[in-house]
Amino acid sequence: MGRGLEGYREGVAVYLDTHIAAAVAEGKGRRLSSHATRCMEHGELLISPMVVVELELLYEIGRLTHRAADFVHKLRFELSVQVCSLPFAEVAQAAIQEKWTRDPFDRLIVANAKANGFAWLITDDQRIHAHYQRALD
Repeated sequence: MGRGLEGYREGVAVYLDTHIAAAVAEGKGRRLSSHATRCMEHGELLISPMVVVELELLYEIGRLTHRAADFVHKLRFELSVQVCSLPFAEVAQAAIQEKWTRDPFDRLIVANAKANGFAWLITDDQRIHAHYQRALD
């Protein structure tokens, strides 16, 4: 899908959704739009703390072969991805407005991007694309 980059400027916050962060860290070729690729190359790459929690849960249930800490370390080392440090109270306040999903991970990941100035969010989750105008894939 991928939307235009209205309002995009270099150095802006760009969040990676859980499945994108896992795929990038595992070196799995993910075909991203030119907009998403440009954001990743020139933006400040972040993951929500909820991505870290979801990665660990996926490891615990056997869907991933590495622990969350391993993914975070690799993303930080290879792409300078940082775990977002916005106060949880701000993210929770934004999450209250996300009535379109009952998935707590999606709700908080989108809220994290919104709370950080409606930052870009790279995801291939079509429900997120339908409800967050700054979603890219």
